[in-house]
Amino acid sequence: MKKLIKDIHLWLSIPAGLVITIICFTGAMLIFEQEISELIRRDYYYVERVESEKITFAEAVAAVEPTLSDDQRITGISVSSNEERAWKVNLSSPKHGAVYVDQYSGKVLGSPERMPFFRTMFRLHRWLMDTRPEDGGIYWGKLIVGISTLMLVVITISGIVLWIPKSVQMWKNRSRISVTRGWKRFLYDLHVAGGIYAGVIVLAMALTGLTWSFEWYRNGAYMLLGADKKATTAQQSKTKGDTSANNYDASEVVYDDVVAQYDGYNDVTVTPTTLSVKLSGFGNPRAADKYLFDADGAITSVELYDDAPRQRKIGGWIYAIHVGNFGGYLTRILWFLAAMLGASLPITGYYLWIKRRFVNRK
Repeated sequence: MKKLIKDIHLWLSIPAGLVITIICFTGAMLIFEQEISELIRRDYYYVERVESEKITFAEAVAAVEPTLSDDQRITGISVSSNEERAWKVNLSSPKHGAVYVDQYSGKVLGSPERMPFFRTMFRLHRWLMDTRPEDGGIYWGKLIVGISTLMLVVITISGIVLWIPKSVQMWKNRSRISVTRGWKRFLYDLHVAGGIYAGVIVLAMALTGLTWSFEWYRNGAYMLLGADKKATTAQQSKTKGDTSANNYDASEVVYDDVVAQYDGYNDVTVTPTTLSVKLSGFGNPRAADKYLFDADGAITSVELYDDAPRQRKIGGWIYAIHVGNFGGYLTRILWFLAAMLGASLPITGYYLWIKRRFVNRK
């Protein structure tokens, strides 16, 4: 049985190793994209000075609308709990597009594009730089990433099984990485011990990442977790359709009343008919309480995150586990290190295989 597991581990790793290295390395590069982007382009995301008076939501919309193209519309305004952060006016296109506004002066700070380095890392991570075919043909880059990730799941599980020691001394030998016994021993230890240290996290990233590669896997995962992915998508589409109005007067009233009820939160996103308070603390980073209101500012319904249906929570948790942001900077650092180790494992594995199969045999 062990020989079979070893063969599976080896012969799946050889064809998929290079792609796995690319997936893990690019994933590690994306973990701190937001912090790096905001550090480099701080003028977009932060105001020059905090003042006592702010502009209204309607004034922010009026300031941004002249800068938009014909196919763009404003879908909401995100207000951070940090008074130094600029208001984020969300757009219908491009995806995740936004214009930032100084809420004190009313100055439009601009719409920062994704930095070329991170755009390249993302395209490599998801599609190996491939583009979706216009004729509806096979999306080869996405398919290769998905199949390689499936193989990574099997490789990781088989590697963990092969690592299980038979004695305490063997456990000690397989649990440490030596840096004083030469680079060959270092590479061996990095593959064996590094693999077990990163294994569980890499497995979690792979299992959650597959939800973006295969629809059948995504639907199966939601069903296994007791939710309906189609219901989630329909609810999201319905929510997005409610943001076509341009009157934000009622939003001002509801915002003041609702925010006063919270001791802490990350940010608040308002539209002419809805208000969403993203909760602070560890856990699902997309956890939010949602309020619906009418044109007079009267709240018509409330959906607290604790009472929300399962399908609304699962998507956020899948993303949180994939990128490791459910535990703050600590888990994100752990995810970064695990992804970097994961990127090194195929390289050290190739070395061990070539050395054993060709060099030692000679």
